[in-house]
Parts: sequence; structure tokens; C-alpha cells
Amino acid sequence: MHIMDGVVSSSLVVGATIVAVSAVGFGLKRIEPDDIPKIALLAAAFFVASVIRVPIGPTSAHLMLTGLLGLVLGPAIFPAIFAGLMLQTFIFGFGGITVLGLNLVNMALPGFLAYLIFMPFLQKEFQSRARDLYASSSSSGHKTFRFIQKNRTFLIGFCAGSFAIAGSLLMVAFSLALSGQAFIPVAKFMVLANLPLIVIEGLFVGVILQFLTSLKPELFAQVNLLQTPALQSSTELRT
Repeated sequence: MHIMDGVVSSSLVVGATIVAVSAVGFGLKRIEPDDIPKIALLAAAFFVASVIRVPIGPTSAHLMLTGLLGLVLGPAIFPAIFAGLMLQTFIFGFGGITVLGLNLVNMALPGFLAYLIFMPFLQKEFQSRARDLYASSSSSGHKTFRFIQKNRTFLIGFCAGSFAIAGSLLMVAFSLALSGQAFIPVAKFMVLANLPLIVIEGLFVGVILQFLTSLKPELFAQVNLLQTPALQSSTELRT
């Protein structure tokens, strides 16, 4: 899913690089010192998942876990994936230096959008657990409804994981299509070849999310996107 140097137009590379620099800066401003080990661990998970790939014709399929990174890190997903992409570029030669910003946008932006869309559902699930509604609802009602109630966290993770990787596939395909008519068949083949990966990624993220929320739910604290940690601390002191 990495785009290589020299494939896309210079205008697309420049535009994506500007967006990537802004996104990384936006994420760095919302990182607290205590978040660094968590970011490093998830950046390593992204690095390992992306390295294990299955060749499919002119493209390849691999997990990314960006839906999970988005739910855990919020805007910090941008510097985390940037670190992973840098290592992949210099160690294995995946992608390239000039398209680093484009690859970052294609992979991290859908994960961040997954955070914006699905984090409210996850927070509602935590509130439901706190009110013990989860336990009471499992004792009565239709079997299908009870099954959904018991697996809501998995379903949120499945949707977030599938959404993130599907978004990345479409963004990479769109980037290739903008590069010329010759790349349109490759873009179509890449999307079709990776359709099973959307389901597989969703299953992985769903299982991991269900495990992490039961073990360490504090990992999924919602980030205030309008305030940096320093500004938020000063606001709390004044109040």
C-alpha cells in the first residue's frame, strides 16, 4: 500500500507533504510525556504489521491496525505512523522519501477519521458499563440482541478497523488514478485484491479492542482536539 518515489505527480506530493507536516505538528502538540511509551508501542505494532505482507500481482496486502491506533492515540496517530513509515523507508526501502508525506496522509488520515467517528460510540459503551446496563440487558431479551450487547466493543473495533483500511485503500487508489490513465487499472486491481483484507483487519482490531478495553480501559481517554495539554492544564488551574 506504499506509493513509491516517482510515481505520482509533483503537485500531489507537495500538497500531501504540506498536509502531513501540519498533521504531525497537530498531533505532537497534543502529546503528553506519559503518552510517549504508548505511542512508541503502537508505532512498533504498525511497523511490524505493515512489514508482514502477501504479494498479489503488482501490489501486496498487509495489515495496518490504523483503526486501533486511531482509537487509542487520537491525533497522535500522525507522529506514530510517521515514525513507523520512516523506519520502513530507511530499513526496507518501502515507499520513499519524497512520497513520505503522501503515504502518511493515506494511512493515518483514515485512522484519525475512525477516531472521530467511532470514539463517541466507545465512550458511550464505557458509560453503559459504568451504569451496569450491560449486565442487566444480558439477562433478558432476544438472543440476537443479547449477543450484540455482549459484543458491542468488538463491533466498534471491527467497524473502526474496516473503515480505516478501506479509507486507505481508496486514498491510495485515488492517488494512483491522479497520476495518469496508465495507473487506473492498477488502482482498480489493488482495491479488488485487498477487499478480503478489510474484513480481516476489522476482525483483528475488534478482538484487540475487546481485549484492551477489558484489561486497560484508561488507554482510550478522549482527547480534547481544541486544546494542547499545556493549555488544558492552565485552564484547569484557573477553574
